[in-house]
Amino acid sequence: MRIAIVGGHGKVALHLHPILAAAGHTPLALVRSESYRAELEALGAEVGLLDIENQDADGFAAAFAGSDAVVFAAGGGPDGNKERKRTVDLEGSTKSIAGAKAAGIRRFVQVSAINVDEPVPADAGEVWTAYVEAKRDADIALRDSDLEWTILRPGGLTDDPATGRVKLAPKLGRDTIPRADVAAVIAAVIDDDATVGKQWELVSGDASVDEAIAAVL
Repeated sequence: MRIAIVGGHGKVALHLHPILAAAGHTPLALVRSESYRAELEALGAEVGLLDIENQDADGFAAAFAGSDAVVFAAGGGPDGNKERKRTVDLEGSTKSIAGAKAAGIRRFVQVSAINVDEPVPADAGEVWTAYVEAKRDADIALRDSDLEWTILRPGGLTDDPATGRVKLAPKLGRDTIPRADVAAVIAAVIDDDATVGKQWELVSGDASVDEAIAAVL
């Protein structure tokens, strides 16, 4: 498949591109800046330009043209700008959903975050609250769509090396997981029809990726 990846220069995406390429897929890294091209092409990706915050759903559809699936792996980053939680994490997702529909793409995998359906503590702060609400509402929008969706909700993301050992379940306690292992799970579910319509939380565990997926199907 040709797989359009929104947030194509993000930390998860940088692990995902070579995994997809090694599996025979063509990753299309969608990024704001042409300056990333050489780095992304070295990872096996094609490169397309997409400004998540400033392009509308038609612009997303044009960027997705010729693709067979979409992965939404973008995020507004850990900074204190609560507005970007809405414009990137939420509106980036909803425009991706609309763009996929307009481009005739059915398969859609979204990277969300663990525990976002739970009430936010009163002392969480406005930035964290905005982040949780954005991820929660983006997941609702995708579940309410008629796309062939899978939602992955990883725990705290680390830059540790891949372990290849993960745990998936509809609900998990907070824990961490390397970004490289999240990428491996995305690659495993993207062309597995049995994962359509599934939402799982994801942390490090004892099972291989294939074993962990099989255990929740």
